Amino acid sequence: MKAKDFDKKFDEGEKDIIDDLDLSTARRANQEQKRINVDFPSWVVESLDREAARIGVTRQSIIKVWLVERLKAEAANQPLNGNIDPRVASPGSSIDSVT
Repeated sequence: MKAKDFDKKFDEGEKDIIDDLDLSTARRANQEQKRINVDFPSWVVESLDREAARIGVTRQSIIKVWLVERLKAEAANQPLNGNIDPRVASPGSSIDSVT
């Protein structure tokens, strides 16, 4: 189906357009997954597990949500010029003291 025909069907209020989509090739823009490994002290993992259980999500979910929240907050407070905050990037900084 051409995009023009799909748009027309949607604009006319067609209730079920899902059958016209090939979801096997669907991708979220800017959402490619990349696996990383992070080591945390036991007390951090235990705290994450308690908080995750409290709100009913997995440890991985709470880590993702909290990291995204922090990154968005940082982006809102700082210009996006590619500079790395030296407090975070330097060895021995407060972020390193968690490990």
